[in-house]
Amino acid sequence: MLNQSEISTLSKGEPVDHFLLVKKCEIRLTKSGKEFLSLELGDKSGSLSSNLWDDVSGFKSIKNSLTVGEVVKIAGSIDEYQGNPQIKIENIRLAKQSDDVTTKDFLPKSLRDLNVMKKEFTTRIEKIVNADLKNLIKNIFSAERFEKYTSVPAGKMWHHGYISGLIEHTLEIIKICDLMCDIHPEINRDLLVCGAMLHDFGKIEELSFDPVFEYTDKGKLLGHIVIAAMIVNDEINKINGFPEDLKNNLLHIILSHQGKLEYASPVVPKTLEAITLYQADELSAKVNAYKNVITNEIKPGSNWTKFISLAGTDIHSHGLQNKSDENKKTLFD
Repeated sequence: MLNQSEISTLSKGEPVDHFLLVKKCEIRLTKSGKEFLSLELGDKSGSLSSNLWDDVSGFKSIKNSLTVGEVVKIAGSIDEYQGNPQIKIENIRLAKQSDDVTTKDFLPKSLRDLNVMKKEFTTRIEKIVNADLKNLIKNIFSAERFEKYTSVPAGKMWHHGYISGLIEHTLEIIKICDLMCDIHPEINRDLLVCGAMLHDFGKIEELSFDPVFEYTDKGKLLGHIVIAAMIVNDEINKINGFPEDLKNNLLHIILSHQGKLEYASPVVPKTLEAITLYQADELSAKVNAYKNVITNEIKPGSNWTKFISLAGTDIHSHGLQNKSDENKKTLFD
């Protein structure tokens, strides 16, 4: 059982006496030709880089055997390099069975109750009116696929990058889409909600989360958009009489949901439903990402984060109290 402070709470100069998950491990050479290990070590709260030099206790015994996904016990301190925190290792060893730690102890999980999210998802399926779409959705979300869908993260690191992140992200999008349908009745609600449920479905084959979050070979070669479109197209072809125009519009939502060609969508949104999903996806992803960055990346003694390359800016945490909603209820409560 893991019982230690989160790595993200430690500041420069503080000691490190932690079990950590190896998320990256590469043998490199110094300018003088000596070998060292370039590491990324982390827990549920985040990751820090570290270099394991050849004069550190444990280096020789671990150099050629250490792999991504293993758990190590680190003794050292928090240091800094070019303004970024890193771990200065003084001693390292592999975790032993008697340490009673597993890789699952280090993977972040959604803060929402998974059983509640599963019920919300299946309940929303039953509200689909269009018989063809409801049949398709039920066929796609078979028991085995649904279990995987409710386990995978929505991303490796930027947004909803934790166990069950995908279903959490999808439920947020569905809420936004339903709201937009209430505002604009011209939007086809069933088509849009089904598009929301399926837009990231390919991530069940694109992302692996055991023992660390990583892209699969298939994910790297095809991407989740293509994978999802292939699965949906195959399942539609199994349903006799599925309308061709409905098929094309649903596939268009999936194929265009990243919004721009340079963001890996093969087409840009060209329907009301497609543009709504794209914007709902962006809103859910960006708000979640900014929340995580504010929680984990604020610089010591500041209310600003470091420069976040994916956002193109540093991010401000104003600390203003939200007095209009002190009970912190959400649409899901």
